[in-house]
Amino acid sequence: MTVYEKSLEVIKDLFARDYQFALATANDNIPSVRFIDTFYDDNAFYIVTYAKSQKMKEIEKNSEVSICNKLYRFSGTAYNIGHPLCEKNYAIREKLIKAFEPWYFAHNNEKDENMCFVKIDLKQGFFYKDGTGYKVDFQNKNAVEFPFAFDIKLID
Repeated sequence: MTVYEKSLEVIKDLFARDYQFALATANDNIPSVRFIDTFYDDNAFYIVTYAKSQKMKEIEKNSEVSICNKLYRFSGTAYNIGHPLCEKNYAIREKLIKAFEPWYFAHNNEKDENMCFVKIDLKQGFFYKDGTGYKVDFQNKNAVEFPFAFDIKLID
């Protein structure tokens, strides 16, 4: 197994569930950040949102985004993949419903034509698990691993 293949197993283990990240977008070079729930699947993160939201307006103007939480960080290209009930979204919809089960239907109205899924195709990322850090170049399918200790004291 290559380091890249190993890193894909680790990222799946860490983020193929409901995981909150801060999403950074930009509008005319002015950054904007907000927390979002994400789900990782096959080199991409998915978000459930509203097509008329501020984040979507910013993504439409500039699709380059970053997400981070703790020291985990990723960058990629975000885009609206359409309404949850579009046939092309059936497979990811089932995964998102399962991942976001406690709140998916309580906070989302699939009858609203402006409900949408956002896909972030990953370019780069850094994450860690069990004393090992991974720096991944998703575009070139390359990764490096190294000893890493999370030694920052987080304060709420």
